[in-house]
Order: sequence, then C-alpha cells, then structure tokens
Amino acid sequence: MTDENEPATGDHTAEEALRLIEALLFASPEPLSEGLISELLPSPQPVAELLVELQNFYRFRGINLYLVAGGWTFRTAPDLARMLTTQRVEQRKLSRPQLETLAIIAYHQPVTRAEIEEIRGVSLSKGTLDVLIEAGWVAPQGRRESPGQPIIWGTTAGFLSHFGLNAITELPRLEELRAAGLLDARPASVLGEIGGAAENAGAPGEEEL
Repeated sequence: MTDENEPATGDHTAEEALRLIEALLFASPEPLSEGLISELLPSPQPVAELLVELQNFYRFRGINLYLVAGGWTFRTAPDLARMLTTQRVEQRKLSRPQLETLAIIAYHQPVTRAEIEEIRGVSLSKGTLDVLIEAGWVAPQGRRESPGQPIIWGTTAGFLSHFGLNAITELPRLEELRAAGLLDARPASVLGEIGGAAENAGAPGEEEL
C-alpha cells in the first residue's frame, strides 16, 4: 500500500497480509483474536504489528479498530454514532434485582447462587438469572468443589463486548462508580459491603421483581 491515504509497508507480503486482515475483520460478525488471524493468513506475519498499523490508519476515519473481549473488531467512530441513528428500538431496562445480580457476578465471579443471595440479603428468583443468561452476559462456569457442587456463574465475552471492555479487570472501581453518581455514596450491599438496605431488611426475604 503506497498511497498516502493507505497504511504503508515496505514488504509486498506484509502489504497483502494487511489487506487480508482488513478484509477478515470487515467480514467477521465477531471480534477476531490475533491467534485466529495468524491461522487464517497464508504465511507467518507479525500480526500484532500489522493490527497496530491498521488501527492507526483508521484512527481518524469513520470506523475505528478496537480490541474488545480479547479480539479485534471494527466499530463506528464514537463521534459519528448519533448522526447514524435514525431509528431506535427501545430495550427494556434491567430491573434493580437484575442489575444488582449482574454487578455481583461481574465483581465477585466466579460466584454461586447462594453467594449472590448472601451479598444481596434476599433470595434470588429464577427469572433474574434467566434474563441475564438470555442477554448473553452471564453463563455457568462449572461447579464449585464443595458439598452439593453448586453451579458457579461468571460473565461472558458478550458482556465484555457490550460494555466495551477488553478484560474484566477494566471494570471501574467502586470509587469511580460513586464519583460518577452511578453508585450510592453509602456502603452498598450489592458489591459485598454492609449497606443500609440490608440492615433494614432484617431476615432475608424474596426479591421484588
């Protein structure tokens, strides 16, 4: 690619590999990992370097290249998204029990149902987990080696992709959530702390849907 508007490489093979990587990313409905991209190329190439080159090339264009959930994918440039939206289907918001359960799983995973109930201070209805599973954000991660071998739950790659995270370690800290007004400034039982709601609830009951 020698045009001033195209990524520059000195090696013809690398140039062809760059074009093929670009085509693969455009055609794939899911993010592609560096390992998979390497397997799809006809010859060994410095895939990591080529991806960075491609990412820099698209940095100020209408679409950008992102590393999401361990894979690379093209997405609309954030500043253009509002101008491309002509019609929007309103999604039903998560209920408070669903949101709290998702937060507990995200921050405490892998976690069992009993542990979720202990942190929230109320019984967990079956429908709450069902909604998170149907959304593709939560999935069973095996069973705990303890009496009864309860199922342990964790977040999925779909969760990372939806929230624009590459790894679960990129979740904001509690202090950041409180500073942004997304979390009550008082200690919250949702994330494993003793909160006013739990204190006022007395004996654990059943969550409200």
